[in-house]
Amino acid sequence: MKYHVYGIGNALVDKEFEVSDEFLAEHNIEKGMMSLLDEEAHHQLLDKLQSNFSLKKRAGGGSAANSIVAISQLGGSTFYACKVANDEFGSFYCEDLHAAGVQTKLDGINVDGHTGKCMVMVTPDAERTMNTFLGITSDFSEEELHFDELKKSEYLYIEGYLVTSDISRAAAIQAKQFAKENNIKTAMTFSDPSMVTYFKDGVTEMLGDGVDILFCNEEECMTFTGKDTLDDAIAELSRQVRKLVITQGKNGATVIHGEQKTNIDPVTAKAIDTNGAGDMFAGAFLYGVTQGLTDQQAGDLASAAAARIVSTFGARLESSDYKELLEQFSA
Repeated sequence: MKYHVYGIGNALVDKEFEVSDEFLAEHNIEKGMMSLLDEEAHHQLLDKLQSNFSLKKRAGGGSAANSIVAISQLGGSTFYACKVANDEFGSFYCEDLHAAGVQTKLDGINVDGHTGKCMVMVTPDAERTMNTFLGITSDFSEEELHFDELKKSEYLYIEGYLVTSDISRAAAIQAKQFAKENNIKTAMTFSDPSMVTYFKDGVTEMLGDGVDILFCNEEECMTFTGKDTLDDAIAELSRQVRKLVITQGKNGATVIHGEQKTNIDPVTAKAIDTNGAGDMFAGAFLYGVTQGLTDQQAGDLASAAAARIVSTFGARLESSDYKELLEQFSA
């Protein structure tokens, strides 16, 4: 086994802005959700953001990529399969992953097009709202899967955002089937409430006959199952997966594994930006389980990591932060 976790997902360069609720309302932007834009709409919104607010941060992004970076920075071995173009953003994205210790096959990119970008708008209540131009990442396909690397992995990790593209959804399903045939465990995240709201059939298709670990939050769990209470939603969804991890914000998280239910306590934090909180939780949890930690231990580490990420801007931490997290956890 060469990799603890092999991830597949969108490759997006995040541009983060602190905005007002009035700005979102004025431009009919659905707060707290991820919305897709075409290139023209992307540039129009970017112009408005740059006219009204200063750029807070630019960084590599993407749901699964954020989790994979967290695993790598905590000390796990990782690979990320994605698609970028041979533009400045593509080079930046590739260098960003490699700097974090993530293995890829992005060297020598020669694909014309535009690397995907995501505008992350953070309101004073720390809620993140995302508008995304997928660019070339919407063409992520079987060609970018690199089955030889997947075969050397303990876990395949799939992000829910892949459901928005027919070709990418098909690639995710193919990767999942390959993993099953080669005794590789599979983990998946719903990624965002908008995925189970607007692409439920595709998410159901990707979930297929279940996964070893599914990550989602309360809203995603209830929306996907259509249940009126969280308990009913958990009961329904936990029958479809081997291990269900529900993040619950300031209430911590719950892990359901068969008949065993593990409650994960929240870690107190002053939230200034919730962007990447779920990604960080999933990454730290996957790191924990691949290192032999119990669900309780992996959940506690993930809770601490998520608390730290919401206390800073952006979806990724500095190397020193991961080191401190591990030192605190081991103590």
